[in-house]
Amino acid sequence: MAMVTEAPPTPAPVAPAKKPPRKRGRWTPYLLLLPGVLWLVVFFALPVIYQASTSVQTGSLEEGYKVTWHFATYGDALSQYWPQFVRSVLYAASATVLCLLLGYPLAYLIAFRAGRWRNLIMILVIAPFFTSFLIRTLAWKTILADGGAVVGALDALHVLDVTAFLGWTAGDRVLATPLAVVCGLTYNFLPFMILPLYTSLERIDPRLHEAAGDLYAKPSTTFRKVTFPLSMPGVVSGTLLTFIPASGDYINSDLLGSTDTRMVGNVIQSQFLRILDYPTAAALSFILMAAILAVVTVYIRKSGTEDLV
Repeated sequence: MAMVTEAPPTPAPVAPAKKPPRKRGRWTPYLLLLPGVLWLVVFFALPVIYQASTSVQTGSLEEGYKVTWHFATYGDALSQYWPQFVRSVLYAASATVLCLLLGYPLAYLIAFRAGRWRNLIMILVIAPFFTSFLIRTLAWKTILADGGAVVGALDALHVLDVTAFLGWTAGDRVLATPLAVVCGLTYNFLPFMILPLYTSLERIDPRLHEAAGDLYAKPSTTFRKVTFPLSMPGVVSGTLLTFIPASGDYINSDLLGSTDTRMVGNVIQSQFLRILDYPTAAALSFILMAAILAVVTVYIRKSGTEDLV
């Protein structure tokens, strides 16, 4: 028998692949970012570049300054004003620790215990922003005045004896001492610590606290194992927002301190506006910026979290 083989069916014609439709509006995100980028370039990048060129110039205000790549200005500025750098870091670190000790309990109260009073307490926290930074600092001259209630209470509690032994006060006087400068820094930058802490604590799921209680964990253990680790982004953010501006501040030292409490910000302000030594002032600014950047980088890595609020 002859076997009849059927021809395979003819395959249907394949339609040519269509090009994917062009996505509309793919440039929209970049256009939205453009104003912010231009703002940073004009008001941040260009001034930084200008100050960098100023720091390597030589000359005088009468003769004019020229870029001569005189990098020795950095070494001279650091060798001459290193005490002010050390003092700035010490005062800023002290104020940051005090802000953390004062701000964490208050942020915890607002996040978990304030109830219907939460909004009122938050308004009281940000109330200092309603007045000028200068006015807030001047108010502390009255608060810490000699013979005032605050100084009298500290003297009665023998706190001034301890601070005088540490070199932070001069006898029974608080104004024009390191303690007054640290108090002013702590007060002015305390909201910058409380707000990130509150935001971080508010994100914590209350069921985690309930689970810890179901496992018979004590309140102290719950705080140590659950609350504080989960609030670390707020701790890191708050300490950075406090330490960075405090280290470059000069108003508190100028109004509440003396010549013995001058910070590097006072030196930069004096070099720019009084002595008119622009290269030295610019070099000091870059040294301060580099030091803060190094400290912040190490701190973020050692803190174990980069999830900043």
